[in-house]
Amino acid sequence: MFSHIMVGANDVQKSKVFYDATLGALGYEPAVMDDKGRCFYLSKSGVFAITKPIDGEAACHGNGSTIGFSADNAAAADAWHAAGLASGGTACEDPPGVREGTTGKIYLAYLRDPDGNKLCALHRLSSD
Repeated sequence: MFSHIMVGANDVQKSKVFYDATLGALGYEPAVMDDKGRCFYLSKSGVFAITKPIDGEAACHGNGSTIGFSADNAAAADAWHAAGLASGGTACEDPPGVREGTTGKIYLAYLRDPDGNKLCALHRLSSD
């Protein structure tokens, strides 16, 4: 459904450190930088990117927005969360753990990136 997601950052290099760590914990390669100073994380399922806002205004988070990253298992979600905390992110929501959702049990871990964007690592638990 999505081709890419791009978030604004006030300090792209600081955000790159954060996302290299968190996405690296999920198995993704470090970002590729382009000649305009933007970061791109490339995968078979889409692109996640970071940029300074092109309108020259400060980057800010979207109130009510959450960007979710798939995790292969709960341990990967925990590693993502720990990497984020160690790389300039802040914890938000409840601690990582199992939640009962409308589609079954899921394992969730939440963070805010250095610019306040709300992020989640999600692993869907089997119904067995």
